[in-house]
Amino acid sequence: MAISRAQLVKELEPGLNALFGLEYKRYENQHTEIYTTESSDRAFEEEVMLSGFANAEVKPEGSGVSFDEAQETYTARYTHDTIALAFAITEEAIEDNLYDRLASRYTKALARSMSNAKQVKAVSPLIQGLPSTDNYDSGDAVSLFSTNHSTVSGTAVKNTLTTQADLNETSLEQALIDIAGMTDERGLRVAAKAVKMVVPSANQFAAERLTKSQGRTGTADNDINAIVSMGMVPQGYRVNNFLTDTDSWYIITDVPNGMKLFQRAALKTAMEGDFDTGNVRYKARERYSFGVSDYRGIFGVEGA
Repeated sequence: MAISRAQLVKELEPGLNALFGLEYKRYENQHTEIYTTESSDRAFEEEVMLSGFANAEVKPEGSGVSFDEAQETYTARYTHDTIALAFAITEEAIEDNLYDRLASRYTKALARSMSNAKQVKAVSPLIQGLPSTDNYDSGDAVSLFSTNHSTVSGTAVKNTLTTQADLNETSLEQALIDIAGMTDERGLRVAAKAVKMVVPSANQFAAERLTKSQGRTGTADNDINAIVSMGMVPQGYRVNNFLTDTDSWYIITDVPNGMKLFQRAALKTAMEGDFDTGNVRYKARERYSFGVSDYRGIFGVEGA
């Protein structure tokens, strides 16, 4: 359905001083604080988790050496979505407009919609993967944030708190301890460390105090803030305005191949005129997928 003069009555009247509603600022590219971007030239991408070897054993004198086997454990698949939006303007509406060019104005609105859609899709795994929601699984068929990611060794790996808690000194310290205790598929320690924290806007004040205060927060004790003095979250925190759970919080770790964005086709715009109607049509299109390969790359908590 095309935008016609009936929808632009005021724009056709003399004396109009200003048009507003399309000039708002927008939050852009907040997904880059969570995801590593890679390109793709296929309909989907798959990444396979491999297990290494178990802990080496003592070989008694004169005995044969023990043999171990490596194997594939699970596969993470990224299936690309096509995101697109279009609008059309009638030939008469373009001819009779007395002010700004309609195309220029509404293509900006189109870009805003495409940008917003990308940010909303980026936080979907984080929101849907929380324990209470349990609607987004990592490649091991377990909710993205879980205390029971199974491994070949039988040792469970967790990337959420055993008891969900709001962001405070105690809960953040426990999360950092849990991250340091992560193991690989054969039960060997992986030396994981926190890199930065990602929080919704409602949690930014707590995050600021926890990552910037030299002393402990919320106490009269003259103690140092161990999280700051030890540099436990070296890149501080980032606010993501698209996170809808106001008391959730996330920690990006230095484990490689964690959260990933595969870009299949970059944002492209096009326009064409329709011979029969004279309408001019504008379209924006992009293909990509957000997901996770190694769940150890992120630690998520939904709050109390």
